[in-house]
Amino acid sequence: MGRACAAHYAGAMDHNRAGAEPEGPPTSREQDAVRLLLLIDGACEPLSVPELAEPVLQQAVGVMRTQVKLQKLDFWLRNPDFLANELLNGYEATGEGELLEHAAAILDSEEPEVRRYPMLRHHFGAYGWLDDALSVLRSAGLIIRQRRGTIDRVRQHDYYLLQHGRQVVQEIIREAPAFAYYVDRVGLVLALAGDRRGSELKDMQYRIPEYAETPRGQEIRSISAKARGRLAALRQELATHGGGQV
Repeated sequence: MGRACAAHYAGAMDHNRAGAEPEGPPTSREQDAVRLLLLIDGACEPLSVPELAEPVLQQAVGVMRTQVKLQKLDFWLRNPDFLANELLNGYEATGEGELLEHAAAILDSEEPEVRRYPMLRHHFGAYGWLDDALSVLRSAGLIIRQRRGTIDRVRQHDYYLLQHGRQVVQEIIREAPAFAYYVDRVGLVLALAGDRRGSELKDMQYRIPEYAETPRGQEIRSISAKARGRLAALRQELATHGGGQV
């Protein structure tokens, strides 16, 4: 696949393709696949000793554990208004100016509107159908997905990044400028998430009333107006106390 794969995925950024989600711009299966591949590459951890001994995982270079974590990271990537709101929370908790700057860069632009791909709220929080995009990655030999549990009850999904998958990520970063936005935002999302587990990310997102109060099965609505209001208030506070401009 290699260079041709990166070029093919770059072409998939055409927003005029079919497959629009409710009240959001179209998101093609290939575009979704690239977004998830970047997340898995950035968030994966080393394999355990027993995993290293599994023949099917000989080409694996890392693993991202649990679908819950993948869904929660993808929620921030697909909903820049919630990402910016969480950055504002981080700024208020730590005073780190860089967090405020990142939030301002998002909220001062049309990013919360033009880059928003809504998700539904299910039992474990934000949920998007990932199987089609993951099947693209699996069929291309970029990842392996393993289910943990029993036939009747899947306890956990693990996503193993293969060496070929890492090579494609590197080529996308180098040769597919159409994906520069996702490369940058994946870095920001992963820095915000830190080493938190999927359940911890879920708890963070449930602290937002608009998220928690969304009826199950309904689309989680935008909070861009709320986040922009918070940013304006923080700027006013900084100006009042001589803290400079953001």
